[in-house]
Amino acid sequence: MTALTLSTSSAATVRADAVVVGVAKGAKGVVVAPGAEAVDKAFGGKLAAVLETLGASGAEGEVTKLPAADGLKAPVVLAVGLGEAPGKDDGYDNEALRRAAGSAARALTGSKKAGFALPVEDAEAAAAVSEGALLGAYSFTAYRSNGNGQNAKGTKKNDAKSAPLAEVALLGTKPRDKDFKAAAERSQALAAEINRARDLINMPPNDLDPKAFAAEAQAAAKEFGLKVEVLDEKALKKGGYGGLLGVGQGAETPPRLVRIAHTHAKATKTLALVGKGITYDSGGISLKPAGHNETMKCDMSGAAAVFAAVVAAARLGLEVNVTGWLALAENMPSGSATRPGDVLTMYSGKTVEVLNTDAEGRLVLADALTRASEETPDAIVDVATLTGAMVLALGNRTFGIMANDDAFRTSVHEIAEEVGEQSWPMPMPSELRKGMDSPVADIANMGERMGGGLVAGLFLKEFVGEGITWAHLDIAGPAFHEGAPWGYTPKGGTGSAVRTLVRLAERTAAGDLG
Repeated sequence: MTALTLSTSSAATVRADAVVVGVAKGAKGVVVAPGAEAVDKAFGGKLAAVLETLGASGAEGEVTKLPAADGLKAPVVLAVGLGEAPGKDDGYDNEALRRAAGSAARALTGSKKAGFALPVEDAEAAAAVSEGALLGAYSFTAYRSNGNGQNAKGTKKNDAKSAPLAEVALLGTKPRDKDFKAAAERSQALAAEINRARDLINMPPNDLDPKAFAAEAQAAAKEFGLKVEVLDEKALKKGGYGGLLGVGQGAETPPRLVRIAHTHAKATKTLALVGKGITYDSGGISLKPAGHNETMKCDMSGAAAVFAAVVAAARLGLEVNVTGWLALAENMPSGSATRPGDVLTMYSGKTVEVLNTDAEGRLVLADALTRASEETPDAIVDVATLTGAMVLALGNRTFGIMANDDAFRTSVHEIAEEVGEQSWPMPMPSELRKGMDSPVADIANMGERMGGGLVAGLFLKEFVGEGITWAHLDIAGPAFHEGAPWGYTPKGGTGSAVRTLVRLAERTAAGDLG
């Protein structure tokens, strides 16, 4: 992973392959952002004019490279757009800094070191730049050949030109200041875990089945002192986990339910996080049409986010108990697969008529939600790439939030926005519940087509223990990015929801959620 250092060096004196400065769109053209004063001075106070000559406008994410002027130690200056310049008494938005740092880091692929001279007037801004740079430098190279006909998986021999930026030096900071040091350490831990989630999401399904995912959790638990328990197919059958077994019974690799937990001796609150972990989703007997299968390795993004968040809580030593439940299964069509019309008896004892085997995520989550409820946590949050309907409603960059408590839903939404994850609170209309009435079972796994994302949330609510505060994050849109990279968002797995879950855990530890 890219290294991060705090440096008191100025943009003029840092020895690096490039120095990164920020520019913005002002009322009369390009404006040089704070932090770039030394670079501007080296250009005779005409850095903005030079950049405008090269076509720069200061637009968000815009990257312009130019040779360094005399007096600068770095040979290249990289100017990155921050968007609209703030008012005289306002600072730059943290998300703008985060995205700009990510764009710069991506543009410096193949470089050994870059000095980032973006506005970092306080530790919070430094954290945003650090996160953006570390996340923007991410690259998934495990399956690329190393140039000699051999697969690069498991080796360190990658093409230097395509290697991620090796070191980020955050300039103008205070290395000995406790707030800056804490911000840097948190950013490193958080980025490492988001990138862990990204790696898992990007891993091909022939290498990441439920058994392999469980092994990843066991390895991390050993490394970071977490408690882990894995229920295999025998334990699931003995326990009556009909949802997990029903979804996974058509695959050669059987399902798993993983419990991974961070505990703290001073903790007074417990959060339970539940993740959908369909390591490949063909749709089962209700087979997905052509064009919809190619990215279905990402259907375990919720479980990846939960896993990463629990490890991050441990790495940060948060004074809160965080328990992650990974509901892992592969949804495949075969002679043994669940059929539309079958009735499953869930772990809760409720029966579910399966009308569509491609509505499988709610089935594995239902078992995990019931099991998590038995431990009576203070709150449960589930995360899932659950419905295409949510993508239609909110697009590819925003996840939906539903909850059985309006105040909790509002808190989760505010936290997501605070950490830079686009989200939106969604309702749970009671009239949609009737559409899931079944003539043969307690409930069907499908309801009305319109409002399908809300219907899925109502289904999950049925399996949350009485009196337990619960929220559901449908990350179907932002979990996997198929377009060109932007900001700190790469092509492929994004690690959506990890930042929200970690901040929620931090807020809970601090007693800010009541």
